[in-house]
Amino acid sequence: MKYPTVFINHGGGPLPIMGRQPDLVKNMKDVVANLLPKQPPSAIVILSAHWESDPVSITSSPNPSLLFDYSGFPRETYEYEYPAPGNPNLAQRIQDLLSDQGISSRLDDERGFDHGVFVPLMIMYPSAEIPVVQISLDASLDSRKNMEIGRALTPLRDDDILILGSGYSFHNMGAFFQPSQRTIHGSIDFNEWLKGTILPNGLETWEVMTPEQRIKQYDQCMEAFENWEQAPGARISHPREEHLLPLFMVAAAGGKAAKPRLIYDSTTSSSKDFGSSEHAVTGYLFE
Repeated sequence: MKYPTVFINHGGGPLPIMGRQPDLVKNMKDVVANLLPKQPPSAIVILSAHWESDPVSITSSPNPSLLFDYSGFPRETYEYEYPAPGNPNLAQRIQDLLSDQGISSRLDDERGFDHGVFVPLMIMYPSAEIPVVQISLDASLDSRKNMEIGRALTPLRDDDILILGSGYSFHNMGAFFQPSQRTIHGSIDFNEWLKGTILPNGLETWEVMTPEQRIKQYDQCMEAFENWEQAPGARISHPREEHLLPLFMVAAAGGKAAKPRLIYDSTTSSSKDFGSSEHAVTGYLFE
């Protein structure tokens, strides 16, 4: 069995832990309780929107600290603890996998986990017992380059390693605080494009596809992601694409045979989560 890859919306700063985004919290918990294998992953490799590096960097400390990369929140949000161990051997293996695909990278034994890592993991795996390694985005933010990183990680699925993308399928900071009909409709249009690109004919159709048809669909999805700026509502939803790339990366990491699933859709929720009550937000799993 290959361990699934997952894209979750990590929320705004520490808001999920503060109780301000209960619907996103419910989704994170549901992923672990009902969608992932009952056997916990042997390790978690996480791709967060909040680390860009040239060359690509990989946390290699055996005991990473936390990086409180947000501001303006209550004091207690700067006192959180998440003492998950790192895994230097896994970090080295990731560097080797990237090198095999011609991707330069460096090991970083000083970088701590940013809030795109520790906030969702505090909710999903609160015991902090599973080793965690974080990989940066390629600082170019080029979709093809970042999907190549994801694709290089595919072999990790065979070792019960969870590859987790942590971002936001809609991320327009101005719109979070001052939503408008333009940004609301832009978010809906873009997330409908995402759903239609990842699951163009729905899960039931995927189930009856031949292996060749599934590979063709995967290739078409990757091509569409490379040209995502042409999608309706693209730049309204992502003035800058760092929160979108983790989705592309875990989709690529899933591999050509992975079954895609929609695991979260804010448009079907009655929740009043900050930032995603008006705007469309979606999450995905590839198994």
